[in-house]
Formats: sequence, structure tokens, C-alpha cells
Amino acid sequence: MSNFTLASARDALKAKKISSKELTTAYIKAVEAARPLNAYITETPDKALEMAAASDARLAKGEGGALEGLPLAIKDLFCTKGVRTTAGSKILGNFIPPYESTVTANLWKAGAVMLGKTNLDEFAMGSSNETSASGPVFNPWRDGTKKLVPGGSSGGSASAVAGDLCLAATGTDTGGSIRQPAAITGIVGLKPTYGRCSRWGIVAFASSLDQAGPMTKTVRDAAILLGSMASIDPKDSTSTDLPVPDYEKALEGGIKGLRVGIPREYRMDGAPPEIAALWDKGAEWLKAQGAEIVEVSLPHTKYALPTYYIVAPAEASSNLARYDGVRFGHRAKDVKGITDLYEKSRAEGFGLEVQRRILIGTYVLSSGYYDAYYARAQKLRTLIARDFTEAYTQCDVLLTPATPGPAFGLGENSDDPVAMYLNDVFTVTVNLAGLPGLSVPAGLTAGGLPLGLQLIGKAFDEGTLLRAGLALETAANFTHKPANWWSAS
Repeated sequence: MSNFTLASARDALKAKKISSKELTTAYIKAVEAARPLNAYITETPDKALEMAAASDARLAKGEGGALEGLPLAIKDLFCTKGVRTTAGSKILGNFIPPYESTVTANLWKAGAVMLGKTNLDEFAMGSSNETSASGPVFNPWRDGTKKLVPGGSSGGSASAVAGDLCLAATGTDTGGSIRQPAAITGIVGLKPTYGRCSRWGIVAFASSLDQAGPMTKTVRDAAILLGSMASIDPKDSTSTDLPVPDYEKALEGGIKGLRVGIPREYRMDGAPPEIAALWDKGAEWLKAQGAEIVEVSLPHTKYALPTYYIVAPAEASSNLARYDGVRFGHRAKDVKGITDLYEKSRAEGFGLEVQRRILIGTYVLSSGYYDAYYARAQKLRTLIARDFTEAYTQCDVLLTPATPGPAFGLGENSDDPVAMYLNDVFTVTVNLAGLPGLSVPAGLTAGGLPLGLQLIGKAFDEGTLLRAGLALETAANFTHKPANWWSAS
């Protein structure tokens, strides 16, 4: 089953070469064998088999949706009715939603099968998937015997796709949380335009930045999955009322004449030579297929990380105020009054990284500091978005590195938050500007670890972005797979 992509499995099911039950059973066994990766927080084998049986019945009648019978993994930030949703946090450890997120409801309507809920950095706050209350996720790729992080926050989804523990998975991206883990696990990750997918029913981190997207084995699979995830949603005021194109059809036509911008500010001092060399090679690959390579400028790039780490924690501190030990979630015992309940419940329920970001966010929003930090960050965000608008007068998509380096070892950056935050240096600008970004596996380091390249598109032009991604994928011909070390653990 590991050779199946979302597209090939879909076609095999329609041709009745395999049943959804057979496919789902194989993945259930793979998930069980891969528990040393810790990619899943909650496995749902019984529910998966029930959904598969219903899909087989529809397929037998010649019916079914775009994802009929296809087993997926769902990041444990999406609320799933009747299935525990933890956001990787102790404070939501026993939360069972009475409702379904819009994105997952769309997937079930399309006939998809849920294998379970994948691990993530707590409340999606992290770049390594080490902050989860359910423990760290391990990257299926290893550096010799050294265990590596899978990136974050969607590390569980990335690990599950890279380790063939599902056909595809959902992720969310607030500052790079789909694209960064995709790049360092050797898979495809797409962060759509802000507003393309509904945020309703997704546990909120930073509301003006969060966006759901697909994590897949191929660019075609990302196009297929996005087509079912995306929708207009009256329950989400930031959901944009635009028709959802046929993204798979948008892959056709090639890239002859496409203008590909290379932002000069992304050539940063101290970046590993392998990153720059791969970036140059990516530009050559696209040029060889008829694209025009142009240099562009995004002058406010250097302000992106500090801007992001003011805006995102500020919104997080507001969003996470609802977890107070009163209405739902973890509640401290032996408390002396309501204030003591708040303080102890939050101290016990939130991990250190979440506490750090709440404190930063509360500080920058506080009286006397709001104008100095948050208001200035919002002005810079406007300038960063304007940079992209001006760049797109000269090009159709941008090509950049996806990460500043390959996967690193567990614990290597845990004591240095700034070093950890730098993993998002190439991705946060996209969220601040609300644009779509795509990470495509493009090569290996000398040590045999995956590296990705990032394409950035115009707002709501995922079709062009995916077409350029297919061209990049075709040229890179990345067929490498991690050795299965976890089944023997």
C-alpha cells in the first residue's frame, strides 16, 4: 500500500482493483506498527473501518465523492465530532467536541476515511513537534542512528505522510507549520491563501494567520485534497466567497512563459551552501521548462520574524484566554477562589512554550507597550504585504528555500527559543501577507536528509502555484524514501 498516492488509490478504488476496507486495514496495521514515531495522538481504527465499509457500498453503486474510500490523517487541531481533540495540550486532554470542523466535514462529505488524529506542537506553537503534551514526534528520516525532529507544528501529519501511515493528511499553517515540516520530511505541503479554507472548528492559535492545508506525497495529491478542503463558510467571517476551482485540472498546461521571481533578500548570510545551491538548481529547472527567471526585491523581509513574533503571540494570548478551568478542559483541584482556579488551571494545563507566548502576547498588548510593539508590528505587516504586491507586478510566482536547513536532532534547539524561531525565517512572510505557499521536496543533503523549495503565489491563485509546483516536482524527481527503522523498534 505504501506505493499508493492519493490519486493512484482513488483510481484503483474506482476501477475496483482494491476496496476501501482493504486499503484502510493496511493503513491501520501500518499505524499500529509505527507507534515508535508517535505520529498519532488518537487512533480511530473502528471508525475508519465503519467509514470504509460505507464507502465500499457507495462505490459498488457507482457513487461516491472526490475522496471516496481514501484513508486520511487529521491534525489534532481540527475538532472532530465524538472524537477526542487535544491540540497537543494537557488543558484539552479529554475534550470531545460535540461538533465537526468545516474542513473535516467537507472531507467526510467527499467520502474520506479517518485513520486518527495526528500529533502536533501544543496549540500549534513550535517548529519541531517537541512541545506536545503527548510527547515528541520522530521524523521517519534519521541521521545515522540519531533521531530527528519532523518539524512543526504539523509534525505528526508530516511524519504520517512520509512514513506511509496514511495517504495524505491535513495540517495548519500559522507561520510555516505545513511547509517547514513538509520540507524536512520530504513531502509536499500547501498553505492556501488566507480565507480559502474555513477556520471554523479549528482550535485557534493566531486568528489572522492560521490557515488549513493539505500535506501529501505529490503535488497532484495536494491539488486533489485542497479541492475538497476548501469552501465558503458562513460560520467563518474570514472565509472568502470565491468559487473553488478544479485544482487538479489547473495542473495542465506547463509553465512556458511563467515569470518566476527570485527575492534577493532571501539570500541570507550564514545559510548552508547546500540551500543556496538547491535554490539555484530549482531556478534552472524551471527555466529549462520555459519559465522566465527575474530578480525581485522584498525589502521588508528582515522585519518579518520580529513582526510575526509580536502579532502571533498577541493573538494567541487573546485566543487562549478562554481556557480558564471553568467551562471545559483541565481544571485544577484544591483551589481557593476563582482567581486561584484560573492561575492553577492554566499553569498546570499549558506547557512552557505556550506559557512563553502567552506572556509575550500579553506584554505587547499591555498599556504602555501596545503602540511600541503591536501597533508598529501591524504597520510593518502592511509593508511586508505591499512588498509582495509590488513584486507580483514583475512575476507570477516566487521561488525561495523552504527552510534554512535540514531536520535537526531532538533537543538541539529546545533551550534556545530564538534558534527555534529562525526555522520559520523563509515562511512567516507568506502568512503575514495572507498568500499561498507550497513546499516541494527537491533534493537531499550530503548526509542524505530531505530539503525542500518553496513557491509563493498570488492571493487565491493556487492553480498557478500548483502548476509551477508540478514542474518543480517533475524536474527534481524526488523518489527517496526513509528506511523503515520504526517497525523493528
